[in-house]
Amino acid sequence: MNEILPGATAPEPLDILGWSDRWAALFAAVESDEPNRYPGRVIRVDRGSVLVSTSDGVERAELSAPLRRRATSTLDLPATGDWLSLHRPEGHEVALINAVLPRASAFTRGDSGETSSAQVIGANIDTIFVVQPLDAEPNLRRIERELALAWESGAVPVVVLTKADLSPDPEEARSAAEDVALGVDVVLTSMVRGEGIDVVTSYASAGATVALIGPSGAGKSTLVNALLGEERQATREVRVGDGRGRHTTVTRELIPLPGGGVLMDTPGMRAVAVHALAEGLDAAFPDIAGLAESCRFRDCSHAGEPGCAVDAAVEEGTLSAERLASYHKLQREAVVAAMKTDARLRADEVRKWKIIHKSMRDHHKRNGGQWV
Repeated sequence: MNEILPGATAPEPLDILGWSDRWAALFAAVESDEPNRYPGRVIRVDRGSVLVSTSDGVERAELSAPLRRRATSTLDLPATGDWLSLHRPEGHEVALINAVLPRASAFTRGDSGETSSAQVIGANIDTIFVVQPLDAEPNLRRIERELALAWESGAVPVVVLTKADLSPDPEEARSAAEDVALGVDVVLTSMVRGEGIDVVTSYASAGATVALIGPSGAGKSTLVNALLGEERQATREVRVGDGRGRHTTVTRELIPLPGGGVLMDTPGMRAVAVHALAEGLDAAFPDIAGLAESCRFRDCSHAGEPGCAVDAAVEEGTLSAERLASYHKLQREAVVAAMKTDARLRADEVRKWKIIHKSMRDHHKRNGGQWV
């Protein structure tokens, strides 16, 4: 019988945590000589070990030696939300992790410094709530950034606007958010008035995993308490001077919800560094992606090339210059992040811009110094 840690969360059946036939098949496919393997899901990652929920309870687990050798980066290590293959050797106080099952989704963030490392913030998330407070005007550029990261993870984003009672015009704020969150549900909430909570909880059906991301002071802990129907997490007043608050959540953990499903809470992030945006950028900016199909050049960068449909939309006023600038900023960050580890990509990027600039110069000469 697995040991239950003092003070740990009460055991939850694996199906409540999202166990399904898909995970059962992936677990069965793990190559291992261990005859007594069993599955579990990471509910919290601590320094040097993880807290795992299994069918027998909540227990500590550590990486096995083979898994340590196979891991090529931090992305290969267990993260909150991961499903694991475990076994407990005779005489061991903690279980050993044989394998991390292939993820259905993974929300990652890059290192904002000079290194190329990346971190999995949460795995196997179905819905990501992009939380933005309305005690000031909504930060549309941050919403765009977090939508791109959410789409890239493989989860479905939902924008949750909190503190609607502090907004002079919450409907106008919702409309502004909808203008940048194309194809994404936008939910207006107020904990003071009790508005919107039922809509948010409807996304957390049985077996589903939802997560919250957003800036410190956005009201995520208050939202968690409302979803749970109890004061599970401490909340602090936001400073009046700058609207910021301290990080009240210091770990990422899975929390079962009373109505079914589980919630993954994350610490407030003052800055979300881009790691990779292979598909998330186009998903977050479908208007720009659609316009780009009509550009004269297939590899158009939308930065002044002739025949650029995106630039034309900005000039016509059908696309805001701020939104295009936000798109370019995220695109540059993704390229820089990738180039930190990929020498070929660095060379390709230099070659690409040389070709673009040469093409623009040649076109300019052919047309007597006029852009047509």
